[in-house]
Amino acid sequence: MTSLTAPPRAHERTLSPWHRFLSRHVALVPVFAAAAILVVMIVGAMINFPNFQLPRILSSILLDNAYLLVLAVGMTFVILTGGIDLSVGAVMAFTGILCARLLSEGIPVAVAVPAMIAIGGTIGLLIGVLVQFFDVQPFIASLIGMFLARGLAFVVSLESIKVEDDGLLWLQSTRLAVGDWYITPTGILALLTVLLAALVLRYTRFGRTVYAIGGSEQSARLMGLPVVRTRLLVYVISGVCAGVAGIVLTAYSGAGYPLNGIGTELDTIAAVVIGGTLLTGGSGFVAGSLIGVFVYGLIRTIISFLGAEQSWTRISVGALLLVFVVVQRLIVGRSATRR
Repeated sequence: MTSLTAPPRAHERTLSPWHRFLSRHVALVPVFAAAAILVVMIVGAMINFPNFQLPRILSSILLDNAYLLVLAVGMTFVILTGGIDLSVGAVMAFTGILCARLLSEGIPVAVAVPAMIAIGGTIGLLIGVLVQFFDVQPFIASLIGMFLARGLAFVVSLESIKVEDDGLLWLQSTRLAVGDWYITPTGILALLTVLLAALVLRYTRFGRTVYAIGGSEQSARLMGLPVVRTRLLVYVISGVCAGVAGIVLTAYSGAGYPLNGIGTELDTIAAVVIGGTLLTGGSGFVAGSLIGVFVYGLIRTIISFLGAEQSWTRISVGALLLVFVVVQRLIVGRSATRR
């Protein structure tokens, strides 16, 4: 599925089964590294903080970062093709505050929510058109989308708009508990998004084409794969996820605000990269992005337990990104020597 999966070699027969597995599935190394970091962080926190109750902490991380997880799913599709989407935070803010405005004016939630998802997908389509048909670099095209969405958010309102519609607020207020574990509908929505995306990437022709484009767009064209349609769709998916994230964040905070999501696009990219998706495209997994979001959320939680300033969250995430970018370069270099 990925361009970094190596065929069996004769010298691999002398390796242990574990090393042979990693040798054949190099793309899984960053995912295992992220999972290992997550486990080490959890064990360290449980040892050092007596009040660290794992079920409640993990449930809280999912509750607080459900919107980020949805964004990470869309970003994974884009990065797998070798692109980037800087508009997701602004689109989330725009759809969130517009949804709050429509609900405050009496528009039914059954109308407002699908409209926000459609708006997010439309902005994603615009970015995809710029990238595919006007040969605009994804960084610039998504930057245009970011400025557009952020400006529209301020057009809707310069102030926050409170949400009082029970049809939206129940997404966050309802809690399903099993022992010390609990989950809200927003968390369920985020996990279902991850599951759906994983199935699409693993079992559909579209998913295989996404990986093929990231591995080599020219080769994908020569194989007759629908490169144009797929590249457009990945940006639409990212925009749809941003629209869904706007609804999730609005339900979580109980209000829409035009300044929501500033810097969230960078948090999203960080979570995806920490989860093992190569920035060059062609290799990565949605499950890895899920791990990356939990690593990010756990870093914030541990820093809160330490009583340190949240600025250390950025420092810690930056250090992890440095490590994972170096690991990615090593993987790409190793893959190149195998060809």
